[in-house]
Amino acid sequence: MQLEEIRGLIRDVPDFPKPGIIFKDITPLLLHQAALARTIELMAERVADDVDVIVAPEARGFIFGVALALATKRGFVPIRKPGKLPYETNSVTYDLEYGQDTVHMHVDGLAKGQKALLVDDVLATGGTMGACAQLVQACGAEVHGCLFFMELTFLNGRDRLADFRLDTLIEE
Repeated sequence: MQLEEIRGLIRDVPDFPKPGIIFKDITPLLLHQAALARTIELMAERVADDVDVIVAPEARGFIFGVALALATKRGFVPIRKPGKLPYETNSVTYDLEYGQDTVHMHVDGLAKGQKALLVDDVLATGGTMGACAQLVQACGAEVHGCLFFMELTFLNGRDRLADFRLDTLIEE
């Protein structure tokens, strides 16, 4: 399956989650087993050998992050919204294109010196991934890079993440 066929399985949903936002819905891709498998293969090819662990935020980051962790034989560390993790956490609050949010990660989620690859479905403004990077660094781990299924280039999220190696499969 070619990347253009995968791109064709993403649908635009206007005015979600609020007016003026065009949401990129990946659920048709998730339903198509061959396209999803090929997407994970293509993303796995971009995971460097020296990455120790995959880290991803909920909710859609979990879809790609866990699959990549399994495909590349690495562990997975979740980053969650407030009140979702049962142990002591660090947190970071950040700006979204449509408001603010906060993310948490267990204080012992990563060991000092580990190299983490941050994974998410979409790079928009870079706020979520920037906050995730801060959480990784708060554990003393290193952000090896960031990998996204899709990048919304018109939102310039890459600028916010200029200190990190970035890779995406699809640019919109």
